[in-house]
Amino acid sequence: MTTPTLLVLDAEPLPRLGRLTGRVRIEHADESTLAERLPSADVLLVWDFTSHAVRGAWPGTGPRPRWVHTASAGVDHLLCPELAASDTVVTNARGIFDRPIAEYVAALVLAFAKDLPRTLQLQRERTWRHRESRGLAGTRACVVGSGPIGRETGRILEALGVTTALVGRTARAGVHGPEDLDRLLARADWVVAAAPLTEATRGMFDARRFGVMQPSAHFVNIGRGQLVVEEALAEALRGRWIAGAALDVFATEPLAPDSPLWELPGLVVSPHMSGDTVGWRDELGAQFVELYERWAAGEPLVNVVDKQRGYVPGH
Repeated sequence: MTTPTLLVLDAEPLPRLGRLTGRVRIEHADESTLAERLPSADVLLVWDFTSHAVRGAWPGTGPRPRWVHTASAGVDHLLCPELAASDTVVTNARGIFDRPIAEYVAALVLAFAKDLPRTLQLQRERTWRHRESRGLAGTRACVVGSGPIGRETGRILEALGVTTALVGRTARAGVHGPEDLDRLLARADWVVAAAPLTEATRGMFDARRFGVMQPSAHFVNIGRGQLVVEEALAEALRGRWIAGAALDVFATEPLAPDSPLWELPGLVVSPHMSGDTVGWRDELGAQFVELYERWAAGEPLVNVVDKQRGYVPGH
């Protein structure tokens, strides 16, 4: 039996794949060598989930891997028309980031409600200024994106006393459809973007949507940077259309040092870290090894992406 070839699109630190030693030929590629090595690979592990190299390399000539796995929840960085139309199976890291990201959102909501950014600023200024903060019980949240991350975020916010509405691609039990989005935004104290990036969601948070929100509302994006028209968010914050926002993802990453987003009033900037808790890379490696063992045994893979929709369909 021919030993399968696993090609890893590298990023440091490299994945720990010890259980696969001797069972698979592991080769490595970077953005400059990926195209020439793709034809010899049976499986591609996109460990560098910030890279768009797959989109550029896949349309080339020669055979292509039968399975591609990305160590990320989003797949927009690798899907191209040729990959979407192929027989190659694509899987993602669904399940790894749900709880950490939900906790991160809860931390931001608590920080905004308790005015912690202002407290830290006043401490740096050595200014004693008593203020009143906000209680969470009885407030409303609209979470846009009904996948595992959105659902877990909703569960944690509900536990804090926040009435939470989920909005998904289609309406179903416990999930609102897109037709309800504007109505829910207009009532929400907390708006959380947790949707995948598709043609339907790209730029969905634009000037009109920020205008629908309450002046007291806060906006949090832990989905994909391109969900938000950043210039419109900047205008909304400068004009105080909304009370504040937090971005963990951006249209272009890393955020340039001269980006005006750094100094926007009421904006919290974090470097795409909401899902990255201690040990997260080991969890990603272990997940891939388990998937590989299923693939090698001829068993159905889990976390299979619908390549036309751009995400793993819900249940």
